[in-house]
Amino acid sequence: MAQSMPKPGLRPFLPADAPILAEIFRASIHELTGEDYSETQQEAWAEAAEDEEAWGKRLAGCLTLVATVGGSPVGFIALKGKELVDLLYVHPAVARQGVASTLYGAIEQLAKARGATQLTVDASDTARDFFQRQGFVPQQRNTVSLGDEWLGNTTMKKALVAPPDASRQ
Repeated sequence: MAQSMPKPGLRPFLPADAPILAEIFRASIHELTGEDYSETQQEAWAEAAEDEEAWGKRLAGCLTLVATVGGSPVGFIALKGKELVDLLYVHPAVARQGVASTLYGAIEQLAKARGATQLTVDASDTARDFFQRQGFVPQQRNTVSLGDEWLGNTTMKKALVAPPDASRQ
């Protein structure tokens, strides 16, 4: 009988998290995207986390939440501005166990609290179904150049319901 994973804890990104989140990013790309992207595309994509200082700045420049199990990071999500889901990655060992859904649910609530009326994501082909299950609607296909490689993704949007206006009661 499969043992269920405990619900992950969530906390804000700390600068010391950058190396482990880079490892999660690379592992997720290499182990979870093989059906949608070639090895050379995966390598080009994973190189985004090679420069640890730039990677840390990217995460710090967003509202980044870290999911933990037993105190260890297992995934993360980054909201750029108040409407762009910039990054969402989970370690392959916890894929499809609710970590991404927990991260996404928290970031959606924070985006609403910041006044966002919609969320946008450029979803990889691997992540597209996940975002559709969260209520995102495909808008357009994109081709992104990374080094010598071209990768496809899909811009998706989700309208957020505004909280009820308390002054109209």
